[in-house]
Amino acid sequence: MVVYAVSLLSGGLDSTTVTTYAREHSDHLTGLTFEYGQTHSKEVKCASRIAGLLGIQHRVVDISFIRELAWYSALTNPDTFHVPKDTPDIGTSIPITYVPLRNTIFVSMAAALLESTILSAIEVDGIAPEEIRAVIYLAPNAIDYSGYPDCRPEFYDQVRRSLHLGSKIGVSYDICFEIQTPIIELSKAEIVKMALAIKAPIEHTWSCYLGGDVPCGKCDSCRLRAKGFEEASVIDQALSKRP
Repeated sequence: MVVYAVSLLSGGLDSTTVTTYAREHSDHLTGLTFEYGQTHSKEVKCASRIAGLLGIQHRVVDISFIRELAWYSALTNPDTFHVPKDTPDIGTSIPITYVPLRNTIFVSMAAALLESTILSAIEVDGIAPEEIRAVIYLAPNAIDYSGYPDCRPEFYDQVRRSLHLGSKIGVSYDICFEIQTPIIELSKAEIVKMALAIKAPIEHTWSCYLGGDVPCGKCDSCRLRAKGFEEASVIDQALSKRP
């Protein structure tokens, strides 16, 4: 069985952990990073560095037009909406950092890339469909998270069904898209421990919603990350790499 896989790699802690995991479970892995009009490009630069350290193929795709559509978010429209800081109850409601349907868009594009690769393998290279697995690796988390609706297991259960029904590899070759979400039910501390266990290069990651020289330490993403390292009793080496 040949495993063709795409792993969404943002350059943050979670996606770097999942992509490192994916590398060990795939024969052909591509890390996929999107420039979607987010407020800064620090994560994208981190993603490129991480892909190089992992020795995997990497694609950076500019879909910055998305900010014209998914404009109701602090991450795509910072002039109108401000990134919340020191939120008292993270995860109890959907915050303004939620980008409308971002993960729906991302997983569809990852599936398009993966399906193209697999169709070429079948129809050009002559690989038998029954010898192929198609896997999309994602890093949503439904435990220590900001309350995003597209980070829940039930969302990805429905996405799997839709991709199978709407793809040529599903309809013509009966190849099911597998969506692997290895950290979806882990706490942030457990993610940190997993990253260390599989030697993910998390010291090169960036999680802050803002793009300063150092993480702000106050946005939801910074606070969740700090909580994870503290509960895991681990020093966040990424902080020592900042100027």
